[in-house]
Amino acid sequence: MKLNAMKTTRRGFLRHATAAVAAVSVVPSYVLGLQGATSPNNKLNIACIGIAGRGADDLNGVSRENIVALCDVDSRRSAATFKKFPQAKPYQDFRRLLDEVGKQIDAVVVATPDHTHAVALMRAIKMGKHVYSEKPLAHSIHEVRELVKAARRYQVVTQLGNQGHSFDSIRTFVEWIKDGAIGTVREVHAMCGSSYGRLDQVEKVKEGQPVPEGLNWDLWLGPAQFRPYHPAYVPGRWRGWRPFGTGVLGDWTCHVIDPVFWALDLDAPTRITAETFEYDPKKHFDTFPAETVIHYDFPARGLRPAVKVIWYDGGRRPPRPEELEPGKQLPDIGALVVGDKGKIIYGSHGAGNLRLIPASRMQEYQKPAPTIPRSPGHHEEWIAACKGGKPTGSNFNYGGPLTEVALVGAIATLFKDQQLEWNSKAAKFTNCPEANRYINPPYRRGWSL
Repeated sequence: MKLNAMKTTRRGFLRHATAAVAAVSVVPSYVLGLQGATSPNNKLNIACIGIAGRGADDLNGVSRENIVALCDVDSRRSAATFKKFPQAKPYQDFRRLLDEVGKQIDAVVVATPDHTHAVALMRAIKMGKHVYSEKPLAHSIHEVRELVKAARRYQVVTQLGNQGHSFDSIRTFVEWIKDGAIGTVREVHAMCGSSYGRLDQVEKVKEGQPVPEGLNWDLWLGPAQFRPYHPAYVPGRWRGWRPFGTGVLGDWTCHVIDPVFWALDLDAPTRITAETFEYDPKKHFDTFPAETVIHYDFPARGLRPAVKVIWYDGGRRPPRPEELEPGKQLPDIGALVVGDKGKIIYGSHGAGNLRLIPASRMQEYQKPAPTIPRSPGHHEEWIAACKGGKPTGSNFNYGGPLTEVALVGAIATLFKDQQLEWNSKAAKFTNCPEANRYINPPYRRGWSL
């Protein structure tokens, strides 16, 4: 069969197949022939932006497709990955990549630091490319809202990189909650023992140091305001710095809170209060507290009552539940879910190590039959959706609001013990005008969304 005939057949098939797809889903333009050139064996043509660290893992997750181009601002750290995919065109600037090979690709994976997610994703979306983004979706609430709107407008397939959302265990947790395993839930304690506060380095980084060979510091900064290079930022330490990362909250909320966000249909909190310790926002603004306890109030929704979610990081921990067996501890990363008829503990990604407490309650519980379709895998979901399959489970319509939970919490850490009233629909804090400054921080000159 000739190539044109193949495209026509695929196009006709999709027009019929998508008639039953929900309005929030999209018709993959890969299948419709609206994007890159058709690749052999029905494979997607993919470009990956950010290919060291997490990016290398994401690249491996999609590597069975056709990898057309790779981009990373640090040529030394990414050298091994470039070598592993010799057929892919190498780039340091994602803008140049998209300009030069945009017509050849169907989809883009973005795994850069938080502060450059949005600019790379938006450029790809406006070109009609399907996108996969590492979590959190973006660095600011404004960016999240704009990305969600753009994805709908340009009808592209999206997926947030909170891989646990595709695990069987998170589906089991949702099924248990719907089954009434612990009754009505009104309280959740979510925790992560990590600490990204860099309080002792705030003054040191101002000195700056020579930029390492192979790193394009200007491109790494992207839309962030200029500052001299320092090894305290790169590689891998940027999450602890407010201009680039979103702290422990941004790194772990999309994993730890995801199960209850789904099971309880939490949506947006209306009140957020942060407890911080030995943290002065004026002195330490560039970084995050070493420890936080953040109180979220989620309003009642439908038949579900209001829910309090309390987040703990660093050395802060929730009270040990009396139902926990002697010698057992709460997970270092995970959650304690409190119902009026029992309690559930789960671990970090996708409600891992899920169980009711005490152990006797777990043994007595008659588990419900699975009702939620299982996932073939997080990257696999996205690839299948790009080819006309079912919408992804953690698309931007879901991942955007989940990311915002982390972002409003990060803002609250600048206003110790002050209850912030959050109007999600209007995207503003109604009782603290100063907090609204952080909803859409300005970009550096020459950059735009």
